[in-house]
Amino acid sequence: MKFIRVILFPIVPIYYVVTWLRNKLYDTGVKSSKSYDFPVICVGNLSTGGTGKTPMVEYLIRLLKDKKPLATLSRGYKRKSEGFVLADEKATADSIGDEPFQFFSKFSDIAVAVDDDRQNGIEQLRKLETKPEIILLDDAYQHRKVKAGFNILLTAYDNLYYRDIILPTGNLREPRAGTKRANIIVVTKCKKDISEAEKTEIVSKLKLKNHQKAFFSYIDYSEKVISSTNSIEVSKLPKFTLVTGIANAKPLVDFLISKGLKFDHLEFNDHYNFKASDIKNLASKTLIITTEKDYVRLSVNGSLKDKLYYLPIQVKIDKSEVFDTTVKSFIT
Repeated sequence: MKFIRVILFPIVPIYYVVTWLRNKLYDTGVKSSKSYDFPVICVGNLSTGGTGKTPMVEYLIRLLKDKKPLATLSRGYKRKSEGFVLADEKATADSIGDEPFQFFSKFSDIAVAVDDDRQNGIEQLRKLETKPEIILLDDAYQHRKVKAGFNILLTAYDNLYYRDIILPTGNLREPRAGTKRANIIVVTKCKKDISEAEKTEIVSKLKLKNHQKAFFSYIDYSEKVISSTNSIEVSKLPKFTLVTGIANAKPLVDFLISKGLKFDHLEFNDHYNFKASDIKNLASKTLIITTEKDYVRLSVNGSLKDKLYYLPIQVKIDKSEVFDTTVKSFIT
């Protein structure tokens, strides 16, 4: 894979020019973006994934859902439906996508919707009987047809955007100049003990604009893994099989290793569509630990019911009071 990326380097300038020109057309008004007179918050990144968008959206849900009626709007990557879909009691990971289904499963007091066309999705949400007054756009930083009033850009600590280059050799979806659209930049998946000196160095390299603020976050792992009927303390886990279908499993793997746990790791691509042969193989395992995103897809298989657990996570933000106040000031 790395070799293929290297030999595709001559395409990088072409991709750069195409994405730069597209952004320029939106920036100058040649291509139109739709703005809204109510709070629309976008969570996204410059890279192709693995920056922690889902836990960040969940953080914002917890922060804002009691302030005003709230909805999330996602594309619903790899779902088996089309157009606008509002999650209801019949929703599954197949019908709305794994991450939106995770939101729907955890937060019963918000609207969860998917639509490739974010403008249409917002229009349909605003027609609901309980009209959302705040809409969170998940992974929509490059969806320029909608002009969010507030943009939160994520960049992972172990793959900061200023160290990366454009696709296909690098992981950036657009040139680094695109960071100027962000109101907040969050360095995610940091070490818990990151020093103030290192933070200062990173912020200097982010080259913030006058309207921007930078924050640092880390993943807080639960002390228990959870199944549909049971829970086990992480410290008491026997040897198990770790199953991941996410963009970057390294932080999770590092955490489990730091706990001295013994496990085999079955690693799949992000949003992997588990096949019947995969499920049969997993059913032969004694104990399976997975991510919450993978759990919502795997838990529908009855053969895994008594052996499948997930490890809950939450994002913790350094100087969260300032972060929270900054976001809340936008919605008032």
